[in-house]
Amino acid sequence: MNAEQFKALVKATKIGKRLPDAIYLHKTALVDAPLEIAKFIPIVANAVKVDSNEWDIVKLFKSDFKLSLLSYPEFFSDPYPTLKQSVTVDLSKLAHRVTNYENHENPPILHRKETMLCANHPNYSDYQQVTEQAEQLGFYENPRMIGFKNGWRKEINKKGYDLVDGDLIKLEESTQPQVKENKIDRHKTALVRHDLSAPMKTLVKNGFLNGDYTVFDYGCGRGDDLRELEAHGIDALGWDPVYNPEANKVVSNIVNVGFVINVIEDRAERIHVLQDAWLLTESVLVVSAMLGNESIVSQFQPYKDGVITSRNTFQKYYTQSELKAFIESALDEAATAIAPGIFYIFKDKNLEQKYLNNKHKRTYQWQQLTSPKPLAEEQARVLFTQHQRLFEDFWQTCLQLGRCPTTDEFNQSTELKEVIGSHKKALNLVFDWYGCEELDAAKKLRTEDLLLSFALAQFEKRRPYTQQPDDIKRDVKAFFESFKILEHQATDLLFKIADTELIEELCINASETLPASKLTYENGHPHSLTLHKQFLEQLPLILRIYAGAALQMYGELDDMHLVKIHIHSGKVSLMGYEGFEDTPLPALRERVKINMAQQDVDFFDYIQPEKRPLLLDKIEYIDESFEDYKKQKAFNKRLLELINDSLSLSCNQLAQTLKSQHLILKGYRFYKN
Repeated sequence: MNAEQFKALVKATKIGKRLPDAIYLHKTALVDAPLEIAKFIPIVANAVKVDSNEWDIVKLFKSDFKLSLLSYPEFFSDPYPTLKQSVTVDLSKLAHRVTNYENHENPPILHRKETMLCANHPNYSDYQQVTEQAEQLGFYENPRMIGFKNGWRKEINKKGYDLVDGDLIKLEESTQPQVKENKIDRHKTALVRHDLSAPMKTLVKNGFLNGDYTVFDYGCGRGDDLRELEAHGIDALGWDPVYNPEANKVVSNIVNVGFVINVIEDRAERIHVLQDAWLLTESVLVVSAMLGNESIVSQFQPYKDGVITSRNTFQKYYTQSELKAFIESALDEAATAIAPGIFYIFKDKNLEQKYLNNKHKRTYQWQQLTSPKPLAEEQARVLFTQHQRLFEDFWQTCLQLGRCPTTDEFNQSTELKEVIGSHKKALNLVFDWYGCEELDAAKKLRTEDLLLSFALAQFEKRRPYTQQPDDIKRDVKAFFESFKILEHQATDLLFKIADTELIEELCINASETLPASKLTYENGHPHSLTLHKQFLEQLPLILRIYAGAALQMYGELDDMHLVKIHIHSGKVSLMGYEGFEDTPLPALRERVKINMAQQDVDFFDYIQPEKRPLLLDKIEYIDESFEDYKKQKAFNKRLLELINDSLSLSCNQLAQTLKSQHLILKGYRFYKN
């Protein structure tokens, strides 16, 4: 069964609980489903090793080639059973994800059970009465709050009832739980911005705000982002429950939920917001939230799963991995880390593949170093000379792709064919003129970048290889012949990042070949390799995969400068400095440690400027391509004379050292005070 057949069969399924994105069926109701679906589901369950007694409900996705096997062990004994386990099978990716709710304090709740059964089921009328009773008592008046156990219990209590062993019990006035809710001032969380927000800046950087995409800002606050986007001629609209409640929620290419979920004190409502925004999304959903650790949280009054701030606003501080898990559990979709606290969730899978492949794509820079090769055919020489700019543009396109372009990949293709007849003849001509070495180098770059992209895709156990943009399909055919070969080679490379002896050998070699880097030792053995982020692309492919796997959990390196590869522990550290580009002693502002084995990201902030550690050996990480290289080299020579080979120094300690020697530091030079 393929994706199109599956969608057609789901559409033809007339029984079950129907939601905008899926149909829910109890396994006993499969007898009334299309025969192909009824046969297909047990085959899928068997393939992912889920026994028939381990699932009760199947969720059939309407738009995606996916289904979920849901376990509700108390389906027939509890009027509102809780979810024990969910197994989501992505049939396009041939992958599945298991989510266990057995020990979860707030699991999902199932409602309207009769809609998932056949009308002739012996329990159908009983469950229908349960639903009617809940509707009459007003339990379903706030549907976004009842999907999870705590929210459901809260709605029941509000109506003066409680659930005891599955039965509704009317509470006496005196015994009704007195729930005292803090009145949270959500409106105070909307900031006044003087430039684009961080999530919007990532959209600018990645080319999504070039005017080709419509934008909807879900929770737009005071509308500062919208005004800026509109000033640039971008089709952007927004809605906010406080500042713009009358606006319509509009389906758009890009939907931004910027720092919204972290100010909502109810978890069920956060999930509803994400799901609501996802329904509005055509291409990309952008979700961002505040990150924080225990030291930040401890400064405030605890409330539910977050804190109450001094302004009486609620904040839920996430860790990077916690935010990713929350988004993915709410949407049942893979989330891609773009930056700390910022994730993209792609509904357009072709766009997702294009973004992820281009993220690791390098461009071969052509530099003409040779004279034209003498040609035997005078006619070819004349032809090239007459149309030199056309052939140079064609050659540049070849180098960008690492291969001969197709007709729609070279915008002067018609003119080129009129001049020489075909792309193949044009390629032979430019080979005679420039040689093939540069194209071979460009092909090697593109081949490695594809291997990197597909290896990282497998590290996250994602990416449907059947859904690829045409240019990627052409690359694969040109460089690997088939996706199967590419996938096999990428898998082999991914496994090699666990070989610590190989990683050690590669780090030693890289320290000798990179323009600048530092290899540190511990107990006489290589411990880590540290380099500037601009040299990452020059690492051997396996080290690029090693670092790339870690960065998939973090995002882009915009505010970071140095990358440390821990050779034996499966960790990568990132360091961001204040003044790295224009001061001789940058101060450490932020350090991030990414643990690939534990899939965790730890953030360490150096808040007090005077206590920030200084980078004493900046010269180790830069080369002549940095503007201040010569000044830095002279500075470090003088610095070593002053600090007596000190390994570390804070801003305060440097000030004391200079004071004791009657010196002051201005720019890259020391002066007598």
